[in-house]
Amino acid sequence: MPVQIFTNDFTPLSADKLAQWATIPPAIAGDVMNRQNVMAGRISPLSPGMTMAGQARTVSVLAGDNAALHEVISRLRPNEVLVIDAANYDDRAVWGGILNTRAKLRNINGVVLDGAARDAAEMREMGLPVYLSALSPAGPHKGWGGSIDDRISCGGVAVMPGDIILGDDDGVTVVPLARADAVLVASLARIAYEEDILNKLASGADVSGLFPSPELEIMS
Repeated sequence: MPVQIFTNDFTPLSADKLAQWATIPPAIAGDVMNRQNVMAGRISPLSPGMTMAGQARTVSVLAGDNAALHEVISRLRPNEVLVIDAANYDDRAVWGGILNTRAKLRNINGVVLDGAARDAAEMREMGLPVYLSALSPAGPHKGWGGSIDDRISCGGVAVMPGDIILGDDDGVTVVPLARADAVLVASLARIAYEEDILNKLASGADVSGLFPSPELEIMS
């Protein structure tokens, strides 16, 4: 089967804008988007302490096949994040040390995989942020097709090329490119708000009134 390649051009973020996004935790971005666009908890970092921010390049592969991944590598640009819909299939790795090395040489900012990878120790040494749902020593098939730069679902969230992908120890959040400016402003304001609360707590202030109180029912 052929690998389908779609045309979804987007304008890369400026270096200054990307640096701003790198300061936004995925949890904050998710909060200001009404707790939405946060990938499922199965998508977690390969190593503690990994962080990433960049614009998505999307790939969809059939379960256990990685032909499309070999094709997309040469198309990646610096600072992008490769986001892969591998059908949440955990029993056969579609990503590993060779692909990870090639991706790192393209100077991308990370990889998100809803599926399995292998060569975990090797990839940890490389330092390229990788978020995934599973590890498996079983190798991939090749030649079953797939798609590049189309709308995909990864970790239960829709992802389009150009969307902002944020990752840290908590997991991954997707910011639609069309909403990026508004979400960035709201996220920076939320960070300032939470820092103010922490400062008040440190000074001994009572901040309980800042949070909604549930209705209480006294049971006997």
